[in-house]
Amino acid sequence: MILLVVDTQKGCFNENLYAFEIVKNNIKKLIAVARENNVEVAYVQHDDGPGTSLDKLTDSYEVYEEFAPRADEKRFEKNVNSAFHPMTGLTEYLNSKGEKDIITIGVSTDYCMDATIKSGFERRFNIFVPAYTNSTYDNPYF
Repeated sequence: MILLVVDTQKGCFNENLYAFEIVKNNIKKLIAVARENNVEVAYVQHDDGPGTSLDKLTDSYEVYEEFAPRADEKRFEKNVNSAFHPMTGLTEYLNSKGEKDIITIGVSTDYCMDATIKSGFERRFNIFVPAYTNSTYDNPYF
């Protein structure tokens, strides 16, 4: 099993998210429990390019400080919505480890989380999304 933390960067993980405090606390707890139980924690970071709120050359690109990755934890980078896009190398990495079970947490529910979950299922991974470990911003659909 692996815990996949999607797009929880300073530029998009903030108090404007739905149920921010609950989601933040649940993510922190889940990461801590995974680490305590030797479950690998891997991070996916979104790069929207220069001059954006998710520019990889800025502090806003870094993972939210309360659950930032450790030096030995794997990071994958993307500039599309799915963490399983071929550009990330995530699928190959998981296959090389024989990993099939993935707990997926992060933001945004209706964009990158949605695409990641669907793409993961298409690649025959078992995807688990614990309650209140993902969120999004208010929009016309929610």
